[in-house]
Amino acid sequence: MNGLLVALGGALGASVRFVLVAGSNNPPAVTFLINIAGAFLLGIIAATTAGRVRLFVGTGVLGGFTTYSAFAVDALSLMSDSILTGLAYAVLTVVVGIVAAAFGLHLVRTIGGER
Repeated sequence: MNGLLVALGGALGASVRFVLVAGSNNPPAVTFLINIAGAFLLGIIAATTAGRVRLFVGTGVLGGFTTYSAFAVDALSLMSDSILTGLAYAVLTVVVGIVAAAFGLHLVRTIGGER
């Protein structure tokens, strides 16, 4: 049952990501925003849910929505045009993602909804 929840959530998250990126003129920027939003939301989910809800939403939906592989390919693609742009993209994605996840966790702790 847990595997099915993750698979269904992953299909949903990956489908939303596909629609957002496919409709974009700037896929690296959309991937960046998706990964930052996903990190922020995962911070909230990690602090507020457990069990099957966390598996479906956190591991499934947000795991499918965010994407390390597209981030890596986008960084390499940007590096082929400009090493500095590609490196900045990679570093900013990691740093801002960590800050976004921390902010999501902090927000829940401040409001008092942590489980």
